[in-house]
Amino acid sequence: MARHSLPESCRFSKPNHDGANKPGGAFAKWVFDLDSADPPLFHPVVSQKGLFFKYWLPVVFWMGLIFGGSTDVMSSQRTSRIIGPLLRWFNPNVSEATIRAVQVVLRKGGHVTEYSVLAVLLWRARRKPFKNDPRQWSWNEAARVVFYSGLYAASDEFHQSFVPSRDASAWDALLDVVGATAGMLVLWRLGRRRRLW
Repeated sequence: MARHSLPESCRFSKPNHDGANKPGGAFAKWVFDLDSADPPLFHPVVSQKGLFFKYWLPVVFWMGLIFGGSTDVMSSQRTSRIIGPLLRWFNPNVSEATIRAVQVVLRKGGHVTEYSVLAVLLWRARRKPFKNDPRQWSWNEAARVVFYSGLYAASDEFHQSFVPSRDASAWDALLDVVGATAGMLVLWRLGRRRRLW
């Protein structure tokens, strides 16, 4: 019977231990066990860039949209040129008071909506949820997200004070905080319905 000329540690094929070479064995575990404590598969710089693009880029993008909407582009004078003709198309006899009321509701509703979305994106970026995440809901973390959203709302109103066609409003900043709070409450409720926490 032929014997190997090389010691076992130098051979190309190593003995099979605990079914490691079987389908679904150690290789499959190495590939699919994403939550293990093993060292990262990629260089830390690459991993950090991937996390940024996945979690924080949407936050930066949405903040950019909010910033752009705080310029003259979305001033009340410009939005009235869209809302007024649109309402008159539906009802030619609509009054100016009704048009102004609808514009106020849409603009204030926009504050609530955009900061609800911002809060959810901030929560996602900070928590980095994953499938079958065992962590429970944290109201402290939700409060931090609302606080950070409020800081951005205050900075956005400060920015508007330098735009000739816009005015800074503490009430709008408060409305933004209400929107961020609503976003957290909706997220909590959806998580409860799906039994995520």
